[in-house]
Amino acid sequence: MSWTPKPLRELLEQSGRHRAGDQDLPVLSITMKHGLVDQADKFKKRVASSDTSNYRVAYKNELVVGFPIDEGVLGFQTKYPAGIVSPAYDIWKLRNEADSHIPYLERYLRSAQARSSYASRMQGAVARRRSLTKTDFLNLEIPFPPLDSQIRIAHLLGKVEGLIAQRKQHLRQLDDLLKSVFLEMFGDPVRNEKGWTAAPLEQLGSINRGVSKHRPRNDPKLLGGPHPLIQTGEVSNAGTYITTYTQTYSDLGFAQSKRWPAGTLCITIAANIAQTGILTFDACFPDSVVGFLAHEGESNTLYVLGLFWFFQAILEKNAPAAAQKNINLEILRALSVPKPPIELQSEFATIVEKVEALKSRYQQSLTDLEALYGALSQQAFKGELNLSRVALPAAPIEGESPVAAAVPAPITTPVIELPDTELLLPALQDRTQLAPALRFWLEAYCTQLGSAAFSLERFIAAAQTRLSELHPNNDFELRASDYEIIKAWVFEALAAGALTQAFDDDGNRIELKSAAVQSLA
Repeated sequence: MSWTPKPLRELLEQSGRHRAGDQDLPVLSITMKHGLVDQADKFKKRVASSDTSNYRVAYKNELVVGFPIDEGVLGFQTKYPAGIVSPAYDIWKLRNEADSHIPYLERYLRSAQARSSYASRMQGAVARRRSLTKTDFLNLEIPFPPLDSQIRIAHLLGKVEGLIAQRKQHLRQLDDLLKSVFLEMFGDPVRNEKGWTAAPLEQLGSINRGVSKHRPRNDPKLLGGPHPLIQTGEVSNAGTYITTYTQTYSDLGFAQSKRWPAGTLCITIAANIAQTGILTFDACFPDSVVGFLAHEGESNTLYVLGLFWFFQAILEKNAPAAAQKNINLEILRALSVPKPPIELQSEFATIVEKVEALKSRYQQSLTDLEALYGALSQQAFKGELNLSRVALPAAPIEGESPVAAAVPAPITTPVIELPDTELLLPALQDRTQLAPALRFWLEAYCTQLGSAAFSLERFIAAAQTRLSELHPNNDFELRASDYEIIKAWVFEALAAGALTQAFDDDGNRIELKSAAVQSLA
């Protein structure tokens, strides 16, 4: 059955008339991916004006609409009794919360179907801001099934969202695994902590710019032929391997460019600095991308790609900025990097290839799940699903956000309180002095564990947050190489008996627990 549509004016009425004034309320921002979030969770530094007195108050369960609306930049405020948002945002409240399930409404209003509807109605001045007039927004009709069906649809889509989030987490974990393997085999290449022979990058392989002689580069005569053309964005988004392309050169375009062979390591040198990807097919690229071809017996392309996991942030930070950041060829050629034995580089490359094969299967699973989600949401919003086969959640929570519904409920763990220490200042000035500060915080964390398991992720997040709180003007960030300090401390704590290993029957895994709590158990 299809759902009878309702115009939003029958569901919503304008709110947001109250201003923050001198109230100390949470500052919220809207994101394309996650809807309404705490600004502090989304941004490293405060984005809101220091004077928030004119910010609008968004009360619990009110809808906040930003722009670009055709990207789904909106969300319900379900976290606080009241929060504040930019005065540029519109705020709406439900006329009758009793017949509306917020997770359903938010999913629909952020869906592909709704975004298409927004885009078709944008015109004139508001279109440049990619927003809608209040009248046009309220005139939009949305499918509005009975409350029971709203809950079932939101629950079903939430289950698929959870699987999608899980697959994305698996892919991130595999990327982290490769970085950990690199550090284990070669150490931090920036500090060359294992003392390998250092060499300029140009000794490991040839490094040359891509070629695009013709101006303008986007002349239609150059495009639309049989020759693959890679742009900086495709390199930046590739991961390890570049497997797709969206543009091609004509024969004329190819004549003014250069074809690079499969296996070339592409390195961006403009806008996105030192992002990398390896070609899996012959292709051309412009002079905003550099091609690296490994010298046989000197380097392995996958090892060189791994180097940029650690050098990228440094190269980007030091890149001169004119209209946009860029680095020149000489900087890359002269970059001093560790040059371990080729046999060890090849051993690492073998590991990467095995992990990439696993990532490929996970990526295909993710693609399939996203396609399933798109099909299910279309059918659900059209009333084409048999919802009688969808079980209701045990206790639907009014106002539950889609993001929260997409992941399992967290296990309650204590808040990590990391004390200020004089050990931080030397570390901020010299990274080699970081170990004493991290070890001090690890000791503090261990005393606060209670019955909770030791969590590397929670500790890292707490440490980074505490650094930002204590030294907000310093952009110091923890790196993958800092995991070695934590790992060494954990082994020492296990040897000393401060931490013990315990088996978690529910999770079917080994956990680290505070020995003090274990002795009382």
